Amino acid sequence: MSASSTSSASTPARPDPGRLTDAGPLKDGPGIRTKSSEPRVVEARGIFRRFGAKTALAGLDLAASSGEIHALLGPNGAGKTTLLRILTGLVRPDEGSATILGIDTWESPRSLRSRVGLVPSGDRSLYLRISGFENLVFFGRMHGMRRREAARRARDLIEVVGLAEAAHRRTGFYSHGMQKRLSIARALLTEPSVLLVDEATHDLDPEGAARVRGLVQGVAERGAAVVWATQRVEEIRGFCEQVTLLDEGRVRFQGTVPQLVARSVPRRYLLRLRNGSATGRELGPVLRRAVDRHGTIGPAVGGDEHDFLLALEDDAVLGEALAALHEARVQVLACREERSDIETAFLDLTGERQ
Repeated sequence: MSASSTSSASTPARPDPGRLTDAGPLKDGPGIRTKSSEPRVVEARGIFRRFGAKTALAGLDLAASSGEIHALLGPNGAGKTTLLRILTGLVRPDEGSATILGIDTWESPRSLRSRVGLVPSGDRSLYLRISGFENLVFFGRMHGMRRREAARRARDLIEVVGLAEAAHRRTGFYSHGMQKRLSIARALLTEPSVLLVDEATHDLDPEGAARVRGLVQGVAERGAAVVWATQRVEEIRGFCEQVTLLDEGRVRFQGTVPQLVARSVPRRYLLRLRNGSATGRELGPVLRRAVDRHGTIGPAVGGDEHDFLLALEDDAVLGEALAALHEARVQVLACREERSDIETAFLDLTGERQ
C-alpha cells in the first residue's frame, strides 16, 4: 500500500515513518472488448460496509485486470472512497471480501504495501515545507529503499510527471495540479501492480485534468490495474474501459463505457433552423415529417421561433437526421447537444434526471 495512505498532515513537525446489477457474479457480456484474458488483479465480492445506521456499500462486486482502467463513478456520498479504503486495507468490510493479487486486503495489508499505489483526494498528504524531490525520497525511504535508490526513483518520477524544473521548490508553492502530479509520482515509487486514484481531477482546469489522465493512462499501458474514482462523468469516455456506477452504496450499472452511453435514449440536440420565411408553427409539420424515422422534434422551451429540440431514437444517427432536414430544404444554422449522452445516462441511473 502506498505511503500516501499513512500520512494526512500537511506540515508535520516530525514526519512519521453491460449491465444493471444489484447482485450476481461478474462476467463479460457478449461482444464486449475486455481484458478478461488478463488475470483479475483487483476483486471485491459482496462488499458491505456500514457506519452506524448508514450503509456506505451494499453488496458491491468489482473486478479490474492488468492494464485496465476501471472507472468507479458516482455522486458525492456514493461510497467510492470507502471502497478505495477497503482496497488499501485501511477499512475492514462488514461482509464480503476484497483481494489484490489474490491477497486479502484486510488480513495481509503489509504484504501489499509495495504493490498498491494510492492517489488520495485533496492535497493534505504531502509535506509542504520540503521540496517535491525531498517528499519522494522520504516516502521512498518509508518503503524501505536505500537513500541512493530512493533518490534515483525520485529523479526518474519527477521527470515522468513533468516537474523536473520544480523538483527542488518547496511543495507548498506548487499549484493544485502540480501537487496532484507529485501525488501520482509518490504512488508510483514502488512500481505498483495496482493504482487506486480518488478524485484526481477534482478542481483541476481542463489542461491539468488532461495531463493527470495522461499520466494514469501511461501507468495502465505499462500493465498496472487502475481503479479511477470520479464524479466527473465526461472524463471517463475514451479513458476508461469498464465502469461501475455507484449510488448510495449500491451498484446501479456495471459494464463498458459504450454500454453506459447506450442507456441514454433519446439523445437530445438543440437546433437553430430556417426554411425560407416559415417559422414556428408553420415549420413544425415539415420538421416532423423529415425526422419521423429518426426521432421527434418540437419547439425548444425558452428559445425563439427558430429554435427546436431534436430527440433521437435508440439506433438513430444525428448525421442522418440532419441530412433528412437538409433534403426537406430546412437549413440547420446551429446544432449542439442539450446534455451529453453519458451525463444523461448517469443522471438517469442515479435517479437525478430533472
